[in-house]
Amino acid sequence: MQVGCHVSIRHGYGEAARTAYNEGASSFQFFPKNPRSLGIKPFDARDAERCRAFCQQNGMLSIAHTPYPVNLCVEEQELFAVTVGSVRNDLEIAEACGALGVVVHFGQYKGADVLAGYKFMIQMVNQILDGWNGKAQLLIENNAGQGNRMGTTLEELTQVRQLFAEPQKVGFCLDTCHAFASGLWKGNDWGEVADRMRELEYFTSLRAVHLNDSVYPSGSFRDRHASIGKGMIGDAAIATFLQTPELQGLPIVLETARGSEGGHGEEIKHVRLLIDNWQG
Repeated sequence: MQVGCHVSIRHGYGEAARTAYNEGASSFQFFPKNPRSLGIKPFDARDAERCRAFCQQNGMLSIAHTPYPVNLCVEEQELFAVTVGSVRNDLEIAEACGALGVVVHFGQYKGADVLAGYKFMIQMVNQILDGWNGKAQLLIENNAGQGNRMGTTLEELTQVRQLFAEPQKVGFCLDTCHAFASGLWKGNDWGEVADRMRELEYFTSLRAVHLNDSVYPSGSFRDRHASIGKGMIGDAAIATFLQTPELQGLPIVLETARGSEGGHGEEIKHVRLLIDNWQG
């Protein structure tokens, strides 16, 4: 299983891959650019190629993540255009680095008519992917339920994907903390959740996992990650989750706080022990 963590690109894309590898990771996530900006980044193609080559040589998988300000449900025209350009830039960087795709949160509409929010989201994704011919996909991440609860159910996620003009260019990233916080997963019912995912063919489009425990209980709609085994989900439920056959070969990426050693090495080892020692 390709367990890894989020790493900084402070010293470049190639060095980010090497940092993850040195922590014992076989996958990693990175922000393609400043995570607080929607600006376009003229990136160093040679550095991106170093990242791609290092991952190929060492059997590593990577995913990128859009900056924090990205919202797929934007109504205002200027911000809509800026967001489209920013995410397209993220896809270009991800492609150059050899990443599987770019993770983006399911949109959050701030208006009264939620259906209008879905309309804007579909329009934006269609524009982002219009003419995109790279292998990197746009990976829609489930929400924790903050705000208007958009992006929290499996039915919603799979149905909206089918409404995009080119759904084959869109995959999913499953965040375990968000699934728990939204009530999609209660912790003791993963078998039922997984079966529903199979019914809806969610797994066929799943490309990555954000593996996080949760500070708050299931159904709290509060997005606060905890280190694995130190939150409300707990080691037993996470170990059960990790035995899901459809997760084999996917990047399983930690988005938790760094450990006492300054990285995620110990937590990666902990996750691998959960996988190896699971008793059912």
